[in-house]
Amino acid sequence: MPRYQAVLFDFFGTLTCPSPRGRGHRLTAELLGCPGERLTEVLDRSYYQRASGSLGGAEATLRWVCDQLGVRPSAEALRAALASRHRAVRADTRLRPEAVPVLAALRRRGVRTALVSDCTHELPAFLPELPVAPLLDARVFSVRVGRCKPDPELYLTACRRLGVAPEHCLYVGDGGSRELSGAARVGLTAVRLAAPDLARHLVFDPEPDWAGPAVTALPGVVELVDRAPVSADGRGATGTAGGSPAPPARRAAARPATRPAGRRPLPAGRPG
Repeated sequence: MPRYQAVLFDFFGTLTCPSPRGRGHRLTAELLGCPGERLTEVLDRSYYQRASGSLGGAEATLRWVCDQLGVRPSAEALRAALASRHRAVRADTRLRPEAVPVLAALRRRGVRTALVSDCTHELPAFLPELPVAPLLDARVFSVRVGRCKPDPELYLTACRRLGVAPEHCLYVGDGGSRELSGAARVGLTAVRLAAPDLARHLVFDPEPDWAGPAVTALPGVVELVDRAPVSADGRGATGTAGGSPAPPARRAAARPATRPAGRRPLPAGRPG
């Protein structure tokens, strides 16, 4: 059995560039009748509630946000704010220049690809517009699965949709939501994207103690796939792209999929 048969990718910060919330979010706040800083505060502390879909659809979720803010916009203003938020998250989303070439290179090698993203309702709506969409064989969104990373169900859902066993998959992410240890626990080979620009990326529930494989840019994933030797059970071995093998990943203790609403992110920016 040749090398790795599939690569699962995180989205924000992995296939996309880090990006702070842009001006569009201020317009959303104005339409709701609240200060932009208050809206940001509520969005940050409720991220996992919103990303798990536990608050309902996009409109119901925004109504819940309004309740937290203590504002009562008209039905028309709410609809306008909902459209404004969609546009704002879409505007904040900029693919890394290497994202499409890397996905295309994997496809040429016969390697299947999937997206596994903690996200709110906006990403599933606009992903089909992005040039990476036709290069993804499966898409798994937390807001539709009803769970967030590191819950095993997100990774296993992707593997089932790809038709590939976890032990024959790579998982690539920036490390938010303790996604790397979560992937490793279900048998995937987890690889951290340690790109220099991620220093300014908004990360919820990071795992700074990750000691497993890493790459500094997305093309390093293709290198790992190309050079992975085939072991007796068909699983490839991996290390740090462009360097010596990295130490094995530490298997973190299981963590609950739902975080306390007050969990604070690290500073910077992330759509959502």
